[in-house]
Amino acid sequence: MVKALPQRKSGGVIYILPNLFTTASLFAGFYAIMSSRSGQFEAACIALLAAMVMDMLDGRIARMTNTTSEFGSEYDSLADMVSFGVTPALVLYEWVLFEFGRVGSIAAFLFLACAALRLARFNTHSGEEKRFFSGMPSPAAAAVLGSMVWVGYDNELGGLLYNYAALILCVVSALAMVSSVKYRSFKDFDLKGHMPFVALIGVVLIVALIAVDPPIFFLGLAITYLVSGPLLDGFESWRVSKADKSAGDSSGDA
Repeated sequence: MVKALPQRKSGGVIYILPNLFTTASLFAGFYAIMSSRSGQFEAACIALLAAMVMDMLDGRIARMTNTTSEFGSEYDSLADMVSFGVTPALVLYEWVLFEFGRVGSIAAFLFLACAALRLARFNTHSGEEKRFFSGMPSPAAAAVLGSMVWVGYDNELGGLLYNYAALILCVVSALAMVSSVKYRSFKDFDLKGHMPFVALIGVVLIVALIAVDPPIFFLGLAITYLVSGPLLDGFESWRVSKADKSAGDSSGDA
C-alpha cells in the first residue's frame, strides 16, 4: 500500500514557470555586475534592461496562469534587491561614481539602501492602491541609472557636467523610491483589450525611436517617469486646493 503524501500548504507551493522568469531576472542582474567589473558597460546596461523585462513578465505570468504563491513573492523581492538595488548602484559606481571618492560610495550605498527600504515597504503595504505605487518602483529607478550609463558609454561622455548629472540622478532616484509620491503602476493596463488606432500609431513610433537610438530613448523614458510622479502629485494638490477654494466661495455666497 502506497502511503499518501501529505498536502503542502499553499504558502510552500513552488511554481516553476513564473519563478523561471524571476531566476532569469536575477541572472541578468548578476551578469550586469560581472560585465561592469570587466569594463563591458554596454553589455551591463542591456542585461539590466533584460532584468526589467523579466521582472515585468514574472508577475503577469503568475497572475495569468493563477500560479501566484508566497514563495514566489518572497523570491521576487530578493531577486529585485539584487537586480534593481545592488546591480545599478555597482554599475554606476564602476562607470563614474568612483571618481567622487567617498561621496560616490555614499551615493551608491544610498541608492542600495533606499531600494531595500522601498521593497520592504512594498511587501508590508499589501493594501496599496492598484493603479499607483507609493514612491518610485525600484526597477524604474534602476532604469534611470542604467540608461545614464548606457548613454554615457555610447556617446563617450565624460567631464564634470556629466559626472555631476549622474551623481545627482543617483541621489534623486534613491530619494524618489522612499518618497510618498504616487507613481502610475500601469497594472490596470489591459493587454487583452481592444487597442485604439491612435495607440497603435504610438506603439509604432516608440519602436521607431528605440531603433534610432536605444540609449537616448530609454534615458528619456526613465527620466520622464521619474518626474511624472511629482508633477502629477503637484497637479492633484492644485486641483484639490482649487476645488476646496471653490467650495468655500460657494458657501460664503450662500
